[in-house]
Amino acid sequence: MNKVVTFGEIMLRLSTERHLRFEQAKSLTANYGGGEFNVAVSLANYGIEAEFVTRVPDNEIGRCAVKEARKMNVGCGNAIWGGERLGIYFLETGAGVRGSNVVYDRAHSAMATLKKGLIDWQKVLQGATWFHFSGITPALSEDAAEACLEAVQAADEMGLNISCDLNYRSKLWQYGKAPAEVMPQLLQYANVILGDIDTAYYMLGIEKVNPDYHDEQSLVPHYEKLFELCPNLKVASTTLRYSVSATHQRIGGILFDGNNIYKSDIREITPVVDRVGSGDAFMGGLLYGLLEYKEDHQKTVDFAVAACCLKHTIAGDYNLVTVKEVENIMGGLSNGLVSR
Repeated sequence: MNKVVTFGEIMLRLSTERHLRFEQAKSLTANYGGGEFNVAVSLANYGIEAEFVTRVPDNEIGRCAVKEARKMNVGCGNAIWGGERLGIYFLETGAGVRGSNVVYDRAHSAMATLKKGLIDWQKVLQGATWFHFSGITPALSEDAAEACLEAVQAADEMGLNISCDLNYRSKLWQYGKAPAEVMPQLLQYANVILGDIDTAYYMLGIEKVNPDYHDEQSLVPHYEKLFELCPNLKVASTTLRYSVSATHQRIGGILFDGNNIYKSDIREITPVVDRVGSGDAFMGGLLYGLLEYKEDHQKTVDFAVAACCLKHTIAGDYNLVTVKEVENIMGGLSNGLVSR
């Protein structure tokens, strides 16, 4: 049986209601979420055993975050307590031509002050088959980056599959190091990478190429270059997102396995309820496909895209859908009729 361990920060999300701007809001809706946690929730909903490893403060807010994980059927027994505060992000949801806006308040959070040696990775990863991280954790602080490397190296030594969602956040990476100084050492262990080609190149410290995702064959050498730079890589995938407006998205996806390109059809999503976490939904779908569909990479990327599309219809950070619902979308059932 597969068991996936994800590692990252869970945050308190405070969002305006009804697409209000921050200056208009008289109240904020509280939820919890975070890239790696969102992936764990998706996998748990699909019937995969998922465990989320994090560090939270030993106070009421930290305990609420852990309770949220348990409510979502995500294991949290190896979360550690410490630090002064839980990271927060404020979300102003866009509409039409006005995009959404995120303001982070996560400096000196429990995860940002995490140091290597605080987590016994040999114990945590015992019995796991997969380890997942993202580019968010090493962006928080130098200490968090070192702790992430420690986790990835332990997973590699124990023979786990390792995946990374690049998740570049320009508002992070404020501690004096650029992604290209940190990410190459982490990505050398990755078997699966999700992200667009130019983001991967940027994080690896090489020149961007502005790829044409409409020309599949032109993408092959760009992905092959990524495989050369990341020697353990087996699958590279990219979410294709064409934003018509904040409430109208066109979503597709690509998967390259070192030999062949697999591309999903573009799907129209309108109206968008909440696009935050949609990339994590794609990642969760990608991992499910790789675990359950094995070498059927076309089905895997189709599942990831369908999962991503469904997330756009769900408020909050994580994707609350089942395998059947995703497969219904894959099969063309997207008319929104009442299920009776």
